[in-house]
Amino acid sequence: MGTAVGAVDNKETARSLADLNPSVVFVLGGPGSGKGTQCANIVKHFGYTHLSAGDLLRAERNSGSENGTMISNMIKEGQIVPAVVTIKLLERAMLESGNDKFLIDGFPRNEENRAAFEDVTKIVPSFVLYFDCSEEEMERRLLSRNQGREDDNVETIRKRFCLVLSFVYVIVHNVE
Repeated sequence: MGTAVGAVDNKETARSLADLNPSVVFVLGGPGSGKGTQCANIVKHFGYTHLSAGDLLRAERNSGSENGTMISNMIKEGQIVPAVVTIKLLERAMLESGNDKFLIDGFPRNEENRAAFEDVTKIVPSFVLYFDCSEEEMERRLLSRNQGREDDNVETIRKRFCLVLSFVYVIVHNVE
């Protein structure tokens, strides 16, 4: 595990998070569906802390940690970073925030991620907030947002659509 991710002991983190008894909302939807925009509104009006899994992963990639290169390669390819890496980053950010209400944007990406999050943190999310948006509109938004992200290209965007939307299908059908 990289130095930055491994800097917080897992038992200590899980105990601290359990003591915090946080309210966690998973915010899901395709890339470009409006998750970040709407999370900013929820933060402003309801006092949640918004944690973007993608932003945490990009920051870790740029930190020079052992995990940085692996994260960079996986993001470039539109692949899912191992759950334990993302969970460690989320745990650390939650503890550092000083808040007990969290919007977790862009995680989990599959059923294994969800199960790992609950197993490691002992936190069950309060609910899932899902943003439904057509692939055409998401692609248009991503290609026009001009953030200079290496994963904002047509090929990678379409891989990301497949990963996210297949997981959302599982969630929606398990809830009904």
